[in-house]
Amino acid sequence: MQLEIKFKSIAARWFINIFIVVAAVVTAAAVALSVLFASIYTERIEVLAGDYAYEFSALNGTDKISFYDTAINIAGEFEYKNKIEVQVLDKDGNLVVSTTGFQTFSDKMPDYYEAIKSKKDIVRKSETQDGEKIMAGTTLIYDSMGKELGAYRWITSMRSSNKMIFAFTTGMVVVALGIMAFFGFSGIFFIKSIVQPIRDVSNMARKIAMGDFESRIDIKKNDEIGELCDTINYMASELSLAENLKNDFISSVSHELRTPLTAIRGWGETAKMSLDTDPELVSRGLDVVLSEADRLSGLVEELLDFSRMANGKMTMVVKPLDVTMLLRESVDMYVELAKNNGIDLAFTEPKEALVIMGDTNRLKQVFINIIDNAVKYTENGGQVLISQLKEEACVRISVTDTGLGIPSQDIERIKEKFYKASNSVRGSGIGLAVADEIIRQHDGLLFVESTEGVGTTVTIVLPLYEPIEESLIETEESEENKES
Repeated sequence: MQLEIKFKSIAARWFINIFIVVAAVVTAAAVALSVLFASIYTERIEVLAGDYAYEFSALNGTDKISFYDTAINIAGEFEYKNKIEVQVLDKDGNLVVSTTGFQTFSDKMPDYYEAIKSKKDIVRKSETQDGEKIMAGTTLIYDSMGKELGAYRWITSMRSSNKMIFAFTTGMVVVALGIMAFFGFSGIFFIKSIVQPIRDVSNMARKIAMGDFESRIDIKKNDEIGELCDTINYMASELSLAENLKNDFISSVSHELRTPLTAIRGWGETAKMSLDTDPELVSRGLDVVLSEADRLSGLVEELLDFSRMANGKMTMVVKPLDVTMLLRESVDMYVELAKNNGIDLAFTEPKEALVIMGDTNRLKQVFINIIDNAVKYTENGGQVLISQLKEEACVRISVTDTGLGIPSQDIERIKEKFYKASNSVRGSGIGLAVADEIIRQHDGLLFVESTEGVGTTVTIVLPLYEPIEESLIETEESEENKES
């Protein structure tokens, strides 16, 4: 297994931020347990030694004469000689008797001198003259009058206990190293399982940035990494689709621009050559030039609106307006075109004037775009029906045609930028996206319902203007001013 650990990489940060912390915690735990074990084990030795030597406490209350005899008798009958050594000393520090039978001191007796000085029972660790580690405890002995007769000391070797403590400490070190090794290797495997997919994602992002939208990440995991990979793949698909839409849009716009320019150039040259010979042809040519120039101007304006929408710079100049009159003006622009194409264009007007707050030019742009699409996609002999109804506090405008209809797979995307359900009909594919944005800025809604081969209905819902509320507010403000 190989894992390249780079500076500032995820693996390096993991080792620095996690592994070192874990290692410190494991080490601290091992040290603490070892110290705790040593402390408990040593305390147990001290307690046991004190219990073993407790029978020498019978020396308390004896007198100077019986003290020596009692000490010798107890030492002779002492049953724990193989576990500890007990020494009895007089008040001058002279050895009276030892359970080992030797009459010489085996250590420097720091516990004894401290007990004599402090007048308390003392336990201390020390060394014998030959360097052996021992633990010794001194208990003072008093006669019945409370006068000091001497002391008894117990001494036990720490050799076996030190071996036990060392063995436990060694075991804890091994366990700690094992835990750190396990954590380290498992962490490396874990990091590798994360780093490799992230590198794949990074490589994929570079490919996408370079324009390769067909590449995909082949990672099948049901976790966050798998979800990220699926998201990247979905992003690539969407970018690929957007790229195709953009290319189609550029091609469509190029065609839309080229067509009027070709007509303008062709009829301009024709009119120039016919200035003196055919005035009627010149007039006809100029009409075509003006018509195509208007068409070209409209397309450019549509592109500018789209740019403003994309940059969030589309502005609205709102004021109360009669939406019925505005819609009628828009319909009238297509009466002749519909008639020439054999299309029945009908507008059902409401009986009352409906006023909304809106931008006249922008809303007219929306109505023209929708009516133009309806006429454009309806064949000879079809119908385009436009209706306007008042519903509670809003007005509902519907444009229904019997045209080609929109496939079900396209209906959800019809309001997206650059998207065209059919490339066989003229148009840039951004008009409906701009219209939807304009309606949304008017706090309205735009719906598209369609059945392929049957027709399409575009519905616009806009809130009505309520001047009564404003007049009430003005009246209340004037009354408040009078009172003040």
